[in-house]
Amino acid sequence: MASKPSIPWSTDNKPITTDSKKSKPPPRPSPSASTILISHSNKVLLLHRKKTSSAFPSAHVFPGGNLEPSDGPLPEADSDPKRHLDSIAYRTGAIRELFEESGVLLARESSAPNQPLLELDPDTRLAGRNDVHGGKIKLHEWLKKQSATAVLDTDALIPFTHWITPVNVPKRFTTQMYVYFVPVQERRRHLLATADQIETMSPEWKTPAQWIEEADAGKIILFPPQYILLHIISTFLNKPDDPSESRDVPEEERIRRREALQKYIHEDRSPVAWTDKFISPAPGPEKWIDGRQILALDKQGPELKDSGLKGDTSRFVLVAFSKEGPRKVAVIDRKEAEATLAGASSSASKL
Repeated sequence: MASKPSIPWSTDNKPITTDSKKSKPPPRPSPSASTILISHSNKVLLLHRKKTSSAFPSAHVFPGGNLEPSDGPLPEADSDPKRHLDSIAYRTGAIRELFEESGVLLARESSAPNQPLLELDPDTRLAGRNDVHGGKIKLHEWLKKQSATAVLDTDALIPFTHWITPVNVPKRFTTQMYVYFVPVQERRRHLLATADQIETMSPEWKTPAQWIEEADAGKIILFPPQYILLHIISTFLNKPDDPSESRDVPEEERIRRREALQKYIHEDRSPVAWTDKFISPAPGPEKWIDGRQILALDKQGPELKDSGLKGDTSRFVLVAFSKEGPRKVAVIDRKEAEATLAGASSSASKL
């Protein structure tokens, strides 16, 4: 028979009251942006957050954070879809946060076609990073001091889903995720990432499949959005039988894999392309057969309820929430999962 409805998900695994007389309006989601940075060798940068971090403690995350007024204007009303849609504010915030958290700067010598990434010596880069992070100067102002023609490479950011934190979590975000492909010909020194020593530790580059493998083995914590997107990316950028890509992959093959991923991001329909999905994970009425929470991905969050924006209808996410965070995360086909649950319920009813 069907299990009882589970408690809405929470990062600290504490029950959330659903009494309408006692419940308060959900916290406003703060606009934020993250970058899935893919290196010339098709590895992905993740940052290991400290246990004392204000959000996602101890987890491995994509570089990112809250937008600032200097990133650009956004509508004030949470119900205005334009507050959540991809814009120059989100793109600028994504690049600024990447720079502040890792030291990697996505800026080009000029806006002319095929310009290389901006060359800066390590000391200049570190000083600028600290000044921008400390609020001493705005990113675009600092960049112009380095080169009058330099521009942030905002056009190369590819929108890859927008996530809105569920209403039962005390700290909520409306987060635009981007993919950025570092050209395969770029010099590796552009990608020298270092921790900010404030909320993040050891930045690391690994293949998407390696990150998934470590999460599955319980070695690292990945929250559902990071797990889902890495899972999708890994199916295009990695060989299933060689997660670490122990042998060098020819440049032509790396480019071919990137092109396949980009095509999928823009063309897959379930019911909309991944570049247009707005997702607020919602707990289902049942738990999985092993007790894990089932999260549906088809809701877009209360702020966008009547906006016409859509999530993903083809998948569920399974997760076991513990005190330390999400564990045993898995992505499963929704139709197959529903058939499995129906079969388990039918079997139980015959007992």
